[in-house]
Amino acid sequence: MSLSAGTFESLELKDVGRSFGGREALAELNLTIRAGEFIALLGPSGCGKSTALNCLAGLLPLTHGEITIDGKRIDVLPSEKRDFGMVFQNYALFPHLSVERNVAFGLQVRNLPKSEVHRRVAEAISLVKLEEHAKKLPGQLSGGQQQRVAIARAVVLEPRVVLMDEPLSNLDAKLRLEMRTEIRRLHQSLGLTTVYVTHDQEEALSLADRLVVLRAGRVQQIGTPEELHNNPANWHVADFMGYRNLLDLEVVGVDGPQVRVAGGGLELTGTAAQPASVGDKVRVAIRPHDLFVVEGAGRPPGSNVFTAVVTVVEYQGREFAVEVTTASGARLFVHAATAPPIGSEVTLTLDPKRALVYRFVLDSPDSTDTGSIEESRLAEVHA
Repeated sequence: MSLSAGTFESLELKDVGRSFGGREALAELNLTIRAGEFIALLGPSGCGKSTALNCLAGLLPLTHGEITIDGKRIDVLPSEKRDFGMVFQNYALFPHLSVERNVAFGLQVRNLPKSEVHRRVAEAISLVKLEEHAKKLPGQLSGGQQQRVAIARAVVLEPRVVLMDEPLSNLDAKLRLEMRTEIRRLHQSLGLTTVYVTHDQEEALSLADRLVVLRAGRVQQIGTPEELHNNPANWHVADFMGYRNLLDLEVVGVDGPQVRVAGGGLELTGTAAQPASVGDKVRVAIRPHDLFVVEGAGRPPGSNVFTAVVTVVEYQGREFAVEVTTASGARLFVHAATAPPIGSEVTLTLDPKRALVYRFVLDSPDSTDTGSIEESRLAEVHA
């Protein structure tokens, strides 16, 4: 198998920014990508992740900063000169061309010899396991098969970097899991350098070597999946990484890393994820899996024990997702091994190490009209 990725040592984004109509969709993005890395740009809709990818691809010019490969600027080059492969959200296949002709298109544009085109197309189609469908048109394929064609078309060019913009968002849950494994397999077997945009934190955690979490156009945290999963830098990252329970409380005591917080009839001990002092307004982030429903009678020992009333129960296969309401009216999300009756009172317990305490300040990015910025970006990209 001779398909391989283009060689380089590092791709660097320095203070990269992009504005639309005077408003920043992306600001001060600094990132060094090592050859062979799988980087996921992660965040909610309108956070700037697709803008970053389109700037990298050359589909959008930079407003600020520069992009270099091994010290040589590439942001001044047109997209076709950057030697990147692109996999789009909507696949962007030619409907009138067969699978093999779709895959061959980029090679033919480069005027490669027919024998070379034939060899590389055959290899790429084999890599994505579509040999039986090589003569079919895209309309005769399933969504997952069309996505495989799009990936084959990108890797057949032997690009320095493969850029993927939410490539699995149009697939059903089962296909998403299958294609996730397939993308990771291809990344490893071909030695690809991959930059992958997604809003799905589970997808990013399973695929990426490092994650870049964006919010309102700015980087919130860069790190390995383990670092972001276990130690979110702020409550925005925690919220996006599955800390679904966010409680606005006040610090009433500090003892080293342990912080006592209270409010609305609820009092908890948590762990300071950011420095905190008595009187600070804080936001406590807790994962549903870290809140346990106590089985049996009696109050267990420990400081983080409280009661709540069950309001919603959802069966999720091996466990139940339970929504409860505290006496103060706070809604919490919990996981339980058995289904508690609706309306029943349950006792909950929580390890203080799993309640992360963050400073809570409402800042201007929350009010940013990211939707209008995104519309401007799309209009410019497709113009």
